[in-house]
Amino acid sequence: MRLLTLILLLIPLQPEPTTLSYLALGDSYTIGESVAPEDRYPAQVMRALCAEGYSCGEQPDIIATTGWTTRDLLRAMAMDKPATGYQAVSLLIGVNNQYQGRSQAEYREEFTELLKQAIALAGDKPAHVLVLSVPDYSVTPFAQYRDTAYIAAQIDSFNLINARVAATSHVNYLDITAESRKAATDRSLIASDGLHFSGKEYGIWANLMMPMIRTMIK
Repeated sequence: MRLLTLILLLIPLQPEPTTLSYLALGDSYTIGESVAPEDRYPAQVMRALCAEGYSCGEQPDIIATTGWTTRDLLRAMAMDKPATGYQAVSLLIGVNNQYQGRSQAEYREEFTELLKQAIALAGDKPAHVLVLSVPDYSVTPFAQYRDTAYIAAQIDSFNLINARVAATSHVNYLDITAESRKAATDRSLIASDGLHFSGKEYGIWANLMMPMIRTMIK
């Protein structure tokens, strides 16, 4: 009996698996306008992680609403006051700043503050934060009678800002803009509303995110 007790004491205790915590911040692309909840890219990321054997909750946490600018997201976060300590935080915001004609200077200032808060929510660990570039809606049917070259150039200029801020803050950065532009010749990548992207496209984004997310949650 004493020998059995000694053996049990020598066996290292295995820690209980920690349930993954992922927070996605953004606008219509993050909330998945015109697609089913399970087709949102944050949901597809979480589902892929669960399939790989990670301990997962039912859904990622999302703070996002269609039409939000950087200022709207800042206000929502001030009201929501999300808890800190997320293993992964993603940030995708800016298309409505461009669409509404908001200045790039304003975007730089507000995006910088959002990223600062995202890092805080990730337990002050920049390596656990992922910024996604703004997709290009100029390729959608919604924009076909607009100045698509101007829209694309504006999207690029906003992405130059968020990429520089991300680099300065030492967070992860993923360019999904080039991928979004493939929708110009593949309508299956566009949602039924003719403006947003489809669950298929969000699945592609999720796959592109996965290598970074795996590293972030280790």
